[in-house]
Amino acid sequence: MKISKTGLIALIVLRLAIGWHFLYEGLVKVANPAWSSKAYLLDSGGFLKGWFEWMALNTNVLAAVDFLNVWGLTLIGLSLLAGLFSRAGAIAGMVLLLFYYLSHPAFPGIEYMFPTDGSYFIINKTVVEFFALFVIFSFPTSHIVGLERFWASKNNRPV
Repeated sequence: MKISKTGLIALIVLRLAIGWHFLYEGLVKVANPAWSSKAYLLDSGGFLKGWFEWMALNTNVLAAVDFLNVWGLTLIGLSLLAGLFSRAGAIAGMVLLLFYYLSHPAFPGIEYMFPTDGSYFIINKTVVEFFALFVIFSFPTSHIVGLERFWASKNNRPV
């Protein structure tokens, strides 16, 4: 499938914007040694509420969740920004966003301690970013603008 120049620019900008969002969220957590996902997990709702609360209350599991969250966000962001392993980064980002959504689904009747940006009905910003990552995965651009371009030219991949 041939993508127009405007479409290609839109896909690249989308990849960079989401990469920045993930990297920023990760670095904010890296820079704060006191950060923990405990309060967020304890505020979970929906049918997996008990599982997320168990994560928050188990010290070893919480330490692993915090580590994976902080470094997952950071590495996914770097991957998307640099255009290196961006399809893997998009999948990893989708998995992380799925966990966020399952922890705090936008279902009617569920109220959370932390405020949201608006009233949602099933679809929220997490779901929108999930599908944006699906678009990035489906239409990769790193071989055109990104570090993967260097490997594309060595493997005679059309640029």
